Amino acid sequence: MSDKPLAAALSILAAMAIIGFIDQFVRLLAEQSSLWTFHLLRSLLMWTIVLAWAVAVRRRLRVVSWRGLAGRSLTISVAMILYFGALGFLPVAQVAAGLFTAPLWILLMSTAFGQRIGPVRIAAVAVGFLGVMLVLAPDPSRLSPLVLAPVLAGAFYGVGALATRAWCAGEGTLELSMGVFTCMGLWGLLGVLVMGTGDGFLTRGWVVPDATVWGVIAIQAVGSLVAVLLLTRGYQLAEASVASIFEYSVLGFSAVFGWFLWGESLGPTGLLGLVLIATAGSVVVLRSERAVA
Repeated sequence: MSDKPLAAALSILAAMAIIGFIDQFVRLLAEQSSLWTFHLLRSLLMWTIVLAWAVAVRRRLRVVSWRGLAGRSLTISVAMILYFGALGFLPVAQVAAGLFTAPLWILLMSTAFGQRIGPVRIAAVAVGFLGVMLVLAPDPSRLSPLVLAPVLAGAFYGVGALATRAWCAGEGTLELSMGVFTCMGLWGLLGVLVMGTGDGFLTRGWVVPDATVWGVIAIQAVGSLVAVLLLTRGYQLAEASVASIFEYSVLGFSAVFGWFLWGESLGPTGLLGLVLIATAGSVVVLRSERAVA
């Protein structure tokens, strides 16, 4: 398939706009549901949609390596649990900024296996983490693990990205996606069984969903599937080093939708942080691609 960078850009931008929009409503779940109920029901709904589609088009799910798929799914599901847990308390743009430190973590972890990096990428890592600090703007007197959860999510997501290349090269996109959603559903089931009748998003167990909760879950399930398809299409239409840069648009979409829907504003410092993260991540991706080539 020939490269179509404009079509790839539009596809990925559409996917990031969807994610930046649907994730805004997770905060509604924090008020009346639980993280665990959400993940359990969303995974069940997504499997219902996928199985109905697979039967309709006679598409079989095929797994090449169950061990590799399970390892990758577990790692990325931990990242997503941290990500969605933080969404219950922090603006989407802030949480996304932490998640998108993944390329920086990948680079740092690669050095542990002997990969040499030059001064440009070292500087990019420093700039990227400076951007994270500007976005999160943690007050030392009020520093809590919750504020750092998005950055930890980025680290786990980076491990998942490395696992994709090392363990799951022969897997299909649908199988990779549903592996993660299955693990997230299992996390939800565990949380429902273990957690009691707490009064917080993270500490509540099973909460009977009302119309609002079902609406958010449906938006998340359908929106996530559409976004994954658009993202996959984008990577089919252009080189990964080019396509991946457009994923950083989710930082801008998250900030815009957060302002439009909830009146949130990161301020000049936070917006500068988003720019630094996107710039640093893009530099790391492009320089890494050149090093491989």
